[in-house]
Amino acid sequence: MKVLNVAILGQGRSGLDIHGAALPHDGRFKVAAVVDALPDRREKAAKLFGCPVYADYRELFGREDIDLAVNALPSHFHPPVTIDLLRHGFNVMTEKPMARTAAEADEMIAAAGQSGRMLAVFQQSRFASYYQKVKEVIASGKLGRIVQISIYFDGYARRWDWQCCQEFGAGSLYNTGPHPLDQALDLLDYREGMPEIFCKMDRVNTFGDAEDYVKLILTAPGRPLVDLEVSSCNAYPNFTYNVQGSQGGLQGNLTAMKWRYFKPGEAPEQHLIKTPLMKEDGSPAYCSENLAWYEESWEADGDDTPFTTAVYRMYTTIYDHLTEGKPLLVTPQQVRQQIAIIEKCHQMNPLSRMEG
Repeated sequence: MKVLNVAILGQGRSGLDIHGAALPHDGRFKVAAVVDALPDRREKAAKLFGCPVYADYRELFGREDIDLAVNALPSHFHPPVTIDLLRHGFNVMTEKPMARTAAEADEMIAAAGQSGRMLAVFQQSRFASYYQKVKEVIASGKLGRIVQISIYFDGYARRWDWQCCQEFGAGSLYNTGPHPLDQALDLLDYREGMPEIFCKMDRVNTFGDAEDYVKLILTAPGRPLVDLEVSSCNAYPNFTYNVQGSQGGLQGNLTAMKWRYFKPGEAPEQHLIKTPLMKEDGSPAYCSENLAWYEESWEADGDDTPFTTAVYRMYTTIYDHLTEGKPLLVTPQQVRQQIAIIEKCHQMNPLSRMEG
């Protein structure tokens, strides 16, 4: 088995707690370099990974043993650093958000094409078990024609770090939003154009100048309506997914799902009646029937989270692409559509900026 040498750029929550936590336990990869501007983080990384550490990613230039560079730097560094790495011959997987604008995403895609190197975006939630179960149930047809898909990434929180500052490309839609929005667009499956968009954003509990409430509604011809919410203002979050279909529905969260449905062949035969409905005794009747409902459920294994199994599955697609030439399952072109929608949402909801 070929082992791929990886350089991790950034030792923040993503670089250390996600990539840095997963890769040492995956025999297909070896952490061969770490980059971080902070001396204490470099010192810790040197001890943790036993590899060379650098203060600037450009110190990697000239190393020919790096098979993959993971750009886990703060969000506003994703486009420029990724482009620079691609142009210097590195395969790059950048953290989300891929970019701030569709134009930046286009420049990144062009740089990958010109260099002949891989560009990938770390959208591991596409491979999360709870989401895979949602897709499986919808694809089974048990719920019938899907009318609406509601996705809520909600909770109640106040935030005062760099992830609430517009100058750093932050806010709920750029920070948390790429996970549910990637899933929403995968389910909508309307890659040939831009879906119809309604978006309302607000700044509520944050101490910065970026949004912490987002309501985004997407639809397209022949597709269901997708109701996506990312909110730090919901003190009573109930579910992550709620799917409405012509034969039933699904509801659940990251650890458990349930869905109920009826089988049309078993339903009582009905026909439209325009005259008042009556009971046998001649009194008014309500239009109702008894359907035979089937209910199924799913629960995640204890160690199966979006930051464990999903990360492993995401890295499997990267490994298979780099070693066997298999197509990426999450393409930069798909993520570019996501960025174009986020950009449009910000255009629809301009927020004032803080000075200084």
